[in-house]
Amino acid sequence: MNAEPLEQIPSFVVAQIDSRRIALQSSGIAELILSPQLHTFPHTSSLIVGVVLRRGRVLPVLDMGLGLLGVPSADAKFYLVMERHLANFADRYAIPVDGECELVSGIMFPPNDQNKFAIGSLDLAGDVIDVIDFEKVIAHGLAANSPHSATTEALQ
Repeated sequence: MNAEPLEQIPSFVVAQIDSRRIALQSSGIAELILSPQLHTFPHTSSLIVGVVLRRGRVLPVLDMGLGLLGVPSADAKFYLVMERHLANFADRYAIPVDGECELVSGIMFPPNDQNKFAIGSLDLAGDVIDVIDFEKVIAHGLAANSPHSATTEALQ
């Protein structure tokens, strides 16, 4: 039997966002926190629903439900704190998730073509779950809020 060392098998966090279970690569997740108070304020980005305070830092809360399902997420019980590495700095964001999160290890298979944000899929005891590219969801949300996006959509 040829067993791969555990450090070579990728790990993922499986989370519930509204009615959908997704997986995110665990390397981009800093922590899971109980839902702190969400502070909202007037702004023009539908991707950002507010901010939370965590360990003296202000974390923007990004609604992945809007990008994945097309509808805003319901109130969350927990937040996944994600870390993004951009150019010369790292930044953190919070993503609202419902219910329990689970750390799993497994081999990622090619994505099904139905989800433009999926970079692969996991088979967890017959339940196939999309592995979502956090950066693609953010880029889509930012493009949707761009003043040029309405013009581009009108021309298509």
